[in-house]
Amino acid sequence: MIEKGKIAMAENVNAGVAREQRALPILQTVAPRRRPATPEGSMGMRLSTPRIVYEPPPLHTRPFAAEIEEWLGVLRETPFLELGARADAKRREKAPGDIVSYIVDRNINYTNLCVTDCRFCAFYRRPKDDEAYVLSFEEIGRKIDEAKELGAVQILMQGGHNPYLPFDWYLELLRYIKEHHPIHVHGFSASEIEMMTRVSKLPLDEVLRQLHEAGLDSMPGAGAEILVDAVRDVIAPKKIDASRWFEIHEAAHEIGLHTTVTMMYGVGETWEDRLEHLLKVRASQERSLKKGKGRYTAFIAWSFQPLHTEMERWGLELGTGMDYLRTTALSRLILDNFQNVQVSYVTQGPKMAQAALAFGANDFGSLMIEENVVSAAGIDFIMPEAEIRRLIEDAGFTPRRRYQDYTYVEDDDAGCPCCAWREPAAAARA
Repeated sequence: MIEKGKIAMAENVNAGVAREQRALPILQTVAPRRRPATPEGSMGMRLSTPRIVYEPPPLHTRPFAAEIEEWLGVLRETPFLELGARADAKRREKAPGDIVSYIVDRNINYTNLCVTDCRFCAFYRRPKDDEAYVLSFEEIGRKIDEAKELGAVQILMQGGHNPYLPFDWYLELLRYIKEHHPIHVHGFSASEIEMMTRVSKLPLDEVLRQLHEAGLDSMPGAGAEILVDAVRDVIAPKKIDASRWFEIHEAAHEIGLHTTVTMMYGVGETWEDRLEHLLKVRASQERSLKKGKGRYTAFIAWSFQPLHTEMERWGLELGTGMDYLRTTALSRLILDNFQNVQVSYVTQGPKMAQAALAFGANDFGSLMIEENVVSAAGIDFIMPEAEIRRLIEDAGFTPRRRYQDYTYVEDDDAGCPCCAWREPAAAARA
C-alpha cells in the first residue's frame, strides 16, 4: 500500500506538468529546464575516459577502396587553391548563378535526456540528472510562435535518445504543432528514429509512416558523424552503425521524405575514413534517386568541438581552417549527385564560412534562432539575418531565403510549398 504522504508528494511533483507528460515514468526530468546548462553538468566534466587508440581499417578492406585511393591522390597532388577552383566550378554547374541560400528556423531540443553516451557530446544528460529535461508541448509551441514572429519557416526538432518517451508522445507532439502552431517540422535524427522503433516495437517503415502522417515533413542528417563503423566504435559505441543510418534515411526517402546528411570530422579519423563516408553517401543518394521519391537535399560538414566532452583531454589534432576548406571542396567534387553543399558558420565562424563559398558551398545554412548542442561545447556563432545577408553579399553572392526543399521564399507565398499537401488531407479528414 502506498502511504498518503507519498501520494501527496507525487501530486506535488505533478503540479504544473502538462497533461501529455504526466504519464512519463521519470517525473523529475519532464519539467522544462529551470536554468541554463552548465559545463559541470556535462559527462565530459564528470568522466575521465582514457583516449582509445583508433586503428584504421586497411585500405584494401574498405568499400570503394580504388576510388578512395584515387581521391587520396587528388588530395596529395592538387594545390590548395586549384582544389578550391575545381570545387567552385562544380558548384556553378550544380547550382548555377550567384545565389547563396539560407533558411530561417529555430533549433528546438525537446529533451537532453540520453542513454547513448556519445563521447563527443557535451549536450546530453543522463536520466535523473538535475539538468535533464523534456519540454512540454506548450513550451515548444511558445518557441515556435517566437520563431515565426522572426520569420521562421521551419523548426529543427532534435533531442537525446530518451527511452522514457513513448512513441505516442512524438505523434501527439507533431499533431499538436500542426494544429496549434503550424510550421514545417524538420525533425528527428536517424538514431532518434531507431529509439522510437525500439520503444514502440514497430517496424521502421511503420514508424516513419506514422510520423509523416502526424506532421513530420523532413529529416535532418544528424548522427552521421563518420559513417565508418571502426570510427563509430571509438566515439559512440552505443549508437547505430553506418548501415542502419543509411537504412533509416533510405526508408524515409521511400515514403517521400527529404533528408540531409552531415559529417562531423576531427575525432581522430583518417582521410580514408572521410572519403569512405563521402563515397557511401554518394552511393546512398544514387539508390534513392533511382526510386524517384525522397532524396538528400544537402550535405553539411563541420569539425568536432571537444570542450566539455569526454574527448576533451584526448589530445586530438583539431581541424584547421584549410582542413575545413579541403573537406568542403572534396565533398562538392565527390558528391556529384547533390545540388547543395552547406557551410557551417556555427562551428567555423563567419569568415571561414565566407571562404567556403569559394570552395564549393552554395548554402549558408540556418539563421538558427536557437542552438544548444554546439554551444554546449563552447562555440556560439549565432547571428541575426541582416548579418548573414551582409556576409553573403560581401563574399560576392546574392542572398536568398529558402524552404527546406531549397525552393526560394517569395513575398506572396501562402506557406511552405513542400507542406501544401497537408491542407487537402486535413480537409478530407474533417
